[in-house]
Amino acid sequence: MAHRNLHECLADLERVGQLRRIDAEVDAELLAGAIQRRVFQARGPALLFTRVKDCAFPMAANLFGTLERVHFLFRDTLRSVERLFQLKADPMEGLKHPLRSASLLPALLHTLPKRVRSGPVLACETSISKLPRLKSWPRDGGAYVTLPQVYTEDPARPGFRDSNLGMYRVQLDGNRYRPDEEVGLHYQIHRGIGPHHAEAIRRGEPLRVNIFVGGPPALTLAAVMPLPEGVAELFFAGVLAGHRIEMVERGGLPMPAEADFCITGSVDPQWLLPEGPFGDHLGYYSLAHDFPVLRVDKVFHRTNAVWPFTTVGRPPQEDTVFGTFIHELTAGLVPTVFAGVREVHAVDAAGVHPLLLAVGSERYVPYAADRQPQELLTCAMNLLGSTQTALSKYVLIAAREDDQNLTAKDIPAFFRHVLERVDLSRDLHFITRTTMDTLDYSGISLNQGSKLVLAAAGRPRRKLAAALPANLPLPPGFGGPKVQSPGVLVIQGPPHDRERDSQDPRMEELCKALENAPLDGFPLVVVADDAAFTAAGWDNFLWVAFTRSDPATDLYGVRAFTHCKHWGCPGPLVMDARLKTYHAPPLESDPEVERQVDALGAPNGPLHGII
Repeated sequence: MAHRNLHECLADLERVGQLRRIDAEVDAELLAGAIQRRVFQARGPALLFTRVKDCAFPMAANLFGTLERVHFLFRDTLRSVERLFQLKADPMEGLKHPLRSASLLPALLHTLPKRVRSGPVLACETSISKLPRLKSWPRDGGAYVTLPQVYTEDPARPGFRDSNLGMYRVQLDGNRYRPDEEVGLHYQIHRGIGPHHAEAIRRGEPLRVNIFVGGPPALTLAAVMPLPEGVAELFFAGVLAGHRIEMVERGGLPMPAEADFCITGSVDPQWLLPEGPFGDHLGYYSLAHDFPVLRVDKVFHRTNAVWPFTTVGRPPQEDTVFGTFIHELTAGLVPTVFAGVREVHAVDAAGVHPLLLAVGSERYVPYAADRQPQELLTCAMNLLGSTQTALSKYVLIAAREDDQNLTAKDIPAFFRHVLERVDLSRDLHFITRTTMDTLDYSGISLNQGSKLVLAAAGRPRRKLAAALPANLPLPPGFGGPKVQSPGVLVIQGPPHDRERDSQDPRMEELCKALENAPLDGFPLVVVADDAAFTAAGWDNFLWVAFTRSDPATDLYGVRAFTHCKHWGCPGPLVMDARLKTYHAPPLESDPEVERQVDALGAPNGPLHGII
């Protein structure tokens, strides 16, 4: 069914038992978000909160909480989208199957938005202070819009063709925002709104911005879709929705006629205010920093508007499903975008951008007696040179020629393959003091840190160990060693006490102590605050190791050396994955709020049988 608005979507889900109405009064501050996270973890239904405390608008959550539900919502259009991506990946497909390609013509006609004179979104007006005050985590700096569709157009080339629709978080109150007049607009680096804002600044004029909430669910997916610059998300939304997106204009930019809400306003070229903190998808708070401010003109909403929301935190969360769905659609395009790359996997458990696994080709010297990374390095530079993969911090890449069954989706097998083959004296390639993901606090400053390409190719160099070495020599403050997986040793270290952009002499002491240890089968040693927690499973290990370390600052090595500016180590690579003094704090739930959620899940409670 092609849903034209959120109401049709909710009715469709309720018809098949995939929506639960919550008629008990629910506070949007902390409780609604805690409920959504618990229901998501239980793979439960979508939720409709009909009584929101101190607010006239109902709220909907967990709409995209399972991959099966996303497939259901777009069941009538998904095949057309897949065929379009197949045609992009292999243009010859159109010649091989002309009738199949001809069936895409109706879908292509849906790409262009349709201008209309009026629409449901213009029925009513309200103010920012009357919107739901969603606060997801205890230390959040205020209420947030968590499923916003932020729409801008290029000031130099106005119109749909050069528009951008992105999901950039919006802070509704708190900090120094003037109530009902200003909201915070946080967009990270490498986002499509950036060139539009840059052009407005160059012209010395405000950037017009519309923030849509609700409407056709295809718009929400389009806002998170990593499309190339110059490809309008509105066009993709029309194909996914199965109809042309109707757009109506009132004194500024257009807005979806079927949206539930639209906040209109403009961003002054020079006006910044602190935004945050905000509990983010890496599992930590992003702290308060200066970001653009939207001066609010009007807040429109349709009759009986519903406010959709999600919450983010340590993966997996609902945004994990977005990522999985996007990967399904775009996996076939990877070789066409990145020459030589066969597969990529931005690891959700590690916070997506901190860790990218890739399978590439190694064909530069096919006649060599022993394969070594060469084309793989070109592949890695391609990955770090464009699209969202450019924000990756650790890139681990291996050669398909060494194992035709190798896949980046099987994380344990991929790590085993790489650790068996990596030459730590040769295969570590650092990029220092470069651009980093805004949400990653492991670097030397906001938006700045380092990257590591670890490329492995050739025959296995070692047999990985799976048993803890006896009599492991550890300096004072280090202990509790655990084997996380074959070849990976986790050691508990003392609390970090150094300043940002500096290394820890105690880690050098550890490397010195390990010089004569029997660690030939452990090429990777990770130092953590809690070794038992880190080694307890892959999700814990990936989260701790790759969100709490910066490659240039936090990687050490046993018998490390620098030769002609190349760094390596004949012995194990040692990673400092402790929480640093300058890191943002991890997210923790409010115990009292969690008890309220438990009560709602008790017998006769509205969540009984779900959580």
